[in-house]
Amino acid sequence: MRQELLDYLRKITPEEQAILDGGDGIRRDLYTFCREFVVDSRKLLEKGRLIEIRPHTRFAPFPRHRHNYVEMVYQCAGSAGHIVYHAGRRQAITLRRGDLLFLNQNVSHEVLPTQADDLAVNFIILPQFFSRPVSMIERENVLRDFLLATLSGTVDGSGWLHIRAEGLVPVENLLESMIWTLVDHRGGTNTILETSMGLLFINLSMYAPIVGRSGPDQGEQALVFAALKYIEDRYPDGTLAQLSQDLGWPGYAVSRLLKKYTGSNFKELLQQRKLQQAAYLLSHTPLPIETILSYIGYDNSSYFYRRFRLRYGCSPKEYRTREGAALQG
Repeated sequence: MRQELLDYLRKITPEEQAILDGGDGIRRDLYTFCREFVVDSRKLLEKGRLIEIRPHTRFAPFPRHRHNYVEMVYQCAGSAGHIVYHAGRRQAITLRRGDLLFLNQNVSHEVLPTQADDLAVNFIILPQFFSRPVSMIERENVLRDFLLATLSGTVDGSGWLHIRAEGLVPVENLLESMIWTLVDHRGGTNTILETSMGLLFINLSMYAPIVGRSGPDQGEQALVFAALKYIEDRYPDGTLAQLSQDLGWPGYAVSRLLKKYTGSNFKELLQQRKLQQAAYLLSHTPLPIETILSYIGYDNSSYFYRRFRLRYGCSPKEYRTREGAALQG
């Protein structure tokens, strides 16, 4: 991160100065309207804004709380200890430089005291903000769906996501660009932030390893994500037997875990990804349907046509006509 940004984040805020002067720690009235410690977006967001970025308050523990928004924490320098509570479980997480922590509205958590060089920023994001970034991702994929379901809380047991992004240059550049809006106080930054967040999701779904995710078994979660990544990368020719060999797990166990965490087994997810890619190519390219069939790894055209109609409610030709007209419009 540029030194200018780090220097800005190191500045002592009035809230931090009060703590250093012997105050009683985090002032709840700065964050909530109610007795229960629910950090309220109305305290942190100007009216009409869907996203805000603010430096994390240092020098005092931030007590257990929830949010009425989605929070993304980016550790810019140093480290920070977080304790996350979700679904009756307590999970200690250490964020190191370059780490991201996503927390949806189902989670409560606390932050341990940090020092002067432990620099982090909090992204306060209302759920409706994600509609434009998601619309930027033209091509459906199972990884993106999984990430967004975690953020929205629609996956059973979901609540938080810990991603290690250090060294991923596109991700670091996008985050730095968004954090720059803290320094360069100009109006009209919503579009910049929305576009940057959309690009961030694209890059995270392609490149970033998920270190941890809420749920009953972190080992299982890691295996599920590895399987989803395999499907994304190898959907034209991927097989359960090859995935089983790569992961060192029996195929039936991998498929069972996928069913547990996504609602679909390996075969269903692979088929879903093939159909998603077919739909994308139909609407964005002039490739003949038979060429698309070969590209996505389908040998049986009658089976493809039948599955496509079940998923999209029309034939591939009708889909191309409909979506092509929508794109032109």
